[in-house]
Amino acid sequence: MRTAIITGASSGLGREFVRQLEDVFPDVECYWLIARRRERLAEMAGQLSHKNVECLALDLCDPMSFVALQEKLASDHPEVEVLINNAGCGYLGEVGQTETSLQTRMVDLNLRALTAITSMCIPYMEAGSKIINVSSIASFCPTPRMTVYSATKAYVSAFTLGLSEELKKKGVTVTAVCPGPMETEFLDVGRISGNSRTFDMLPYCDQVRVAGGTLRAARAGRTIYTPRLLYKTYRLLAKVTPAKLMMKLTKT
Repeated sequence: MRTAIITGASSGLGREFVRQLEDVFPDVECYWLIARRRERLAEMAGQLSHKNVECLALDLCDPMSFVALQEKLASDHPEVEVLINNAGCGYLGEVGQTETSLQTRMVDLNLRALTAITSMCIPYMEAGSKIINVSSIASFCPTPRMTVYSATKAYVSAFTLGLSEELKKKGVTVTAVCPGPMETEFLDVGRISGNSRTFDMLPYCDQVRVAGGTLRAARAGRTIYTPRLLYKTYRLLAKVTPAKLMMKLTKT
């Protein structure tokens, strides 16, 4: 059965991916929705009554969640047509002055979980399958006060580029989306709202447009997708400007 696996599916951008997936990938028959909050997943499943939906209430910071997912993959043997690695977190604060648990949570969720789930799903993908990784404009340059977050997103973008090359022979494409800030609960959970002048000044991306644009970019086989002209320009600027100078502009 053609299957889409979406992590962080219960809210924000993940919720939009679930809502718009059928518009771009109508052949997907089954949705595996992954997030911690079972009640949110059940609510999403109720909106997909015409599809087969599996709600997997997993905490992707817990290594046992990978065991559970691996067992389900082996049991169901799905044809994974679309994998969307959307789960992630980001916390504002300087290293050494912010709880260590928050810093390591970013590494566990943004890096470890994304890498593990991708690795487990690739054997169940055929030519034409798509992987979408949610990165960020923070991946373009180190971001003081969000140092760990920006470093994890730099990994996501680099991982996408390398994996895209590796999977060419298999016919699987990999796309990283690098949006700017969006009006989602990410900002409140990360203690960003009202605590960063930079975030307050930046033009926000529309999560509805980001999700739709990302899905279409993945269908077209694009490797990096950056919404909004401003952030496309920033990406180019970051490539040609010394990092120490750029960091003076990117400090949150």
